[in-house]
Amino acid sequence: MAPTLQDRTKSPEEPAGSQTVGENNDWKQGNQSDTSCDRILLQDDPWKPCQRSRATVKGWLLKLRTCLGTVCGIEWYGYAALGISMAILSFLVDLSVTKLLRAHHWLYLKLEGNSLLQFFCWTLYPACLCAVASSFTDNICPFSTGLYSRGLGSGIPEVRTMLAGIEMPHYLSLTNLFTKLLALTCTLAAGSTVFLGKVGPFVHLSTMAGAYFSNLCTLIQGDTKERAAGEMLVVAAAVGVASCFGAPISGVLFSVEVMCSHFALRHYCPCFFSAACGASMFRLLSVWSGEEETPQALFKTNFPSSLPFYPLEIILFALLGLLCGAVSCCYLFCHRRILRFTKTNAFLLQMLATEKALYSGVVALFLASLTFPPSAGQYMASKLTMKQLLASLLDSRQWSSQSHNASVQLGPDALLEWSSSGSPLLSLAVFLLMKMWMMVLAWTLPLPTGYFMPVFVYGAALGRLLGEAVAYVSSTGLTSSQLQASINPGGYALAGAAAFSGAVTHTLSPALLALELTGQFSHALPILLATLLANAVARSGHRPSFYDALSIGKKLPHLPSLVKASPRLPFTPIGQVLGPKSVQLQKVAGPVEVQHAVNTSTDQQIPVVDSHESRIVLGFVLRSELLMFLRHCTTDGVTQTLEKHLDEVCCIYPTAVLLSPHNTVQEAHSILNLVGVQSLCVADRGRLVGIITWPEMKRILEDLAKEI
Repeated sequence: MAPTLQDRTKSPEEPAGSQTVGENNDWKQGNQSDTSCDRILLQDDPWKPCQRSRATVKGWLLKLRTCLGTVCGIEWYGYAALGISMAILSFLVDLSVTKLLRAHHWLYLKLEGNSLLQFFCWTLYPACLCAVASSFTDNICPFSTGLYSRGLGSGIPEVRTMLAGIEMPHYLSLTNLFTKLLALTCTLAAGSTVFLGKVGPFVHLSTMAGAYFSNLCTLIQGDTKERAAGEMLVVAAAVGVASCFGAPISGVLFSVEVMCSHFALRHYCPCFFSAACGASMFRLLSVWSGEEETPQALFKTNFPSSLPFYPLEIILFALLGLLCGAVSCCYLFCHRRILRFTKTNAFLLQMLATEKALYSGVVALFLASLTFPPSAGQYMASKLTMKQLLASLLDSRQWSSQSHNASVQLGPDALLEWSSSGSPLLSLAVFLLMKMWMMVLAWTLPLPTGYFMPVFVYGAALGRLLGEAVAYVSSTGLTSSQLQASINPGGYALAGAAAFSGAVTHTLSPALLALELTGQFSHALPILLATLLANAVARSGHRPSFYDALSIGKKLPHLPSLVKASPRLPFTPIGQVLGPKSVQLQKVAGPVEVQHAVNTSTDQQIPVVDSHESRIVLGFVLRSELLMFLRHCTTDGVTQTLEKHLDEVCCIYPTAVLLSPHNTVQEAHSILNLVGVQSLCVADRGRLVGIITWPEMKRILEDLAKEI
């Protein structure tokens, strides 16, 4: 008898106890109903609405796939579309933020002469934007401010966890994408008063777009590839950085260093291709909009090319690297302390749980009050935006000797802002002291914010201070006139930016990013030397990096971060943390046992043992073949009287790797990553002890994170 519409809607794994009243009345055919549901699911083309329209669309998609497939694989079109789309989003965000910042500056100038109104304009504008962004993300899509924390983080720690194989539900949804995009625009429009960037959130936005393009490519190809989705996320991490700065090479290196614990060689070409598409589109958009005449570096500099630095200055660049490493250790210590404080203080816990908008508004109001230009803000160049701050710090002129002459390239107000306190060196010192704790405080805001750009600017200020000090000493006559003329404080600022940001993140990609941002490859050697020495100081003592500290604070199941927090935890034997006994089948299992296994387990691979008494591992059987087995055991809806055994119908596949209960959690995690399997059997002398799957590994790592 043909199945009815009611039968079609049933799940193949629905237990007999949850059947409808009509099926309970027909109790004699209960077993037939269970197996018929599985058989119906295996039938092709179930009833769907608008079949003719669906067939037309499917036909056009097949033709499109055939035409595009003659040139290259469909996934390469997805890589190009990902890079171009993220570049367009990045340009639109920058354009919107620029207009909002100009509106704020225009309103502030219009109120000149009334200090009270100017104060309210300066403070309430960023406070309201931060409150709106926090409330919007929390009410519309709370995952956009962090899944494992109360709004802390930019998204990079969660993306790292997903790339390590751990699933994060709802974290890559399109609703999350648009919510975080709008909230990020509001946050950046708050300006340099809260001192936040966009790199981290944009990496998260790129991974969300990458997940969408991966599903689209899979739909066009008509098949499912497990590795395709993971590869697209790795590519998206590189595109996120490349589309922010127009720097494709450093974007790929960032993806290798920060995002992936095991970077496969097959990801290199897709990453570079997509990042190059994104960087090219980002730079072309600036040309088409009239901002630039030709594609060029994001931050134009005028470093001298004949003698970029004196040979003896290599020692000074090395000292700058050591200084940046020491300051980064102090900063990371403060960052870890404030993270721990926000997790243990009852008042802050309550605020971050129920009053995110109020907390964001109050903190932003406090920070904006400190940066009010007529007061302390005059010592921190608070009127300059993040981009203007970095551009002014990279100026090749010596402020100590030419403070009266502003750089034409930087505009008439850039150098004047640093000299408003009377001495640029004093302004730089106050800027460094104030921004150290203001950055730490601002990063507790439950907002989609980036952390890399503020650290990069802070390192540039640190390098600029050293460069100006060296220039001042050389101007006193203690050195030769040749050395005095060759000193370029902008070069020290560029090296300091790369060294400090590299030390905070424990990466070398900022060195390459500094070169791509400015095009000053003449300083490649001192920049790389300073970054290496800063990393050496920051990594000493197995200190966690900035992103590792965020993962630890959020209790994320990210094993490389847990190793930094507690080196002994990952070496826990896997036998001590295994969950309850998993579902298993014996090779002579009948339909009843197979049906029970299908109903109680959602794994795609179910282990097969010799018998339940011996539990000797023989291999595993696929879930799809178990459904086929149940289909073979029935004929026309009637169960056969002669039952068949599992090994007579299904293929038992041998296990590629067998784990021992004495293997560590870190070894099991590495094997799952490298082998690319979804489950691993744990056996003691050939006897099945349990199964390690990615959901099980997630539970284990979460339990270990709670012990920190």
